[in-house]
Amino acid sequence: MINIALVPVAGWGTRLLPATKSQPKEMLPVGRKPVVQYVVEELVQSGIRRLLFITGQGKTSIENHFDIDAPLISFLRETGREEQLQELQFEREDVEYFYTRQRRQLGLGHAVLCGRAMIGEQPFVVALGDSIIGMHAQSDIVSRMTAIFESEKADVVVAFEEVPPHEVVHYGIAKPKGSADGDLFELADLIEKPSVSEAPSRLAVAARYVFSPVIFDALTQTKPGKGGEIQLTDAIRLLLQRGHKGIGVRLTEQERRFDIGNFESYFQAFFDFALNDPQYGAALREHAKKILDS
Repeated sequence: MINIALVPVAGWGTRLLPATKSQPKEMLPVGRKPVVQYVVEELVQSGIRRLLFITGQGKTSIENHFDIDAPLISFLRETGREEQLQELQFEREDVEYFYTRQRRQLGLGHAVLCGRAMIGEQPFVVALGDSIIGMHAQSDIVSRMTAIFESEKADVVVAFEEVPPHEVVHYGIAKPKGSADGDLFELADLIEKPSVSEAPSRLAVAARYVFSPVIFDALTQTKPGKGGEIQLTDAIRLLLQRGHKGIGVRLTEQERRFDIGNFESYFQAFFDFALNDPQYGAALREHAKKILDS
């Protein structure tokens, strides 16, 4: 059973400046929680019990967030704030946290490679720390992917979502081997940011992966691309070209991906999560209606 996940959180978040100048984009709140907490909760719900964060300069608040804050817990107990104490339940999950640095910004592939010493020769999940899957992270995509990884004896499983034709230029796009009508399909290739006319499908990589350890050898043999970065997509392509089995898994309609990569997507994610807040969502909806009507 796969129970370890690598979570890359080392990026600078330059498209979200100045909000990210002094805090990681993964710690920006979406509704009531920071982005990365949703990612961790999704992984824990899927059976992950060991989490390796690939961090970087200025990311210590992520480590602090998942530490047990004994003084804060004592304060809340002593002042009778049991309801607020419940909000710290995530601290007490049966999970081990590990952290290592990506000392140079050399791309997502390089970030994954930074975890090799700890991952070793075992299969593992990669979950991008700036992407939430499903409203309030209610998704079992990772558990589905790990089950498929084992049953199909694959070396790589990638989550995909269908995007509008004009958006394929922003993503890695799947080239299925044969039909891709179902929820599951075999991968022939991945095309990074193709033009609309060249895109082999509208299935875009959706921030969740499962790998066998052969990905590390592929990453060491992947040549740096633009900006000297090692791209994870290029390493996956190398595996597929060498005959390793790759499987694509579609997100369901209920598993919308919230990518906190720029202000437009961040604002939309915060608004959607706030509108669905069980306590404040209804009032916010009325407030939004008043503003729009005026």
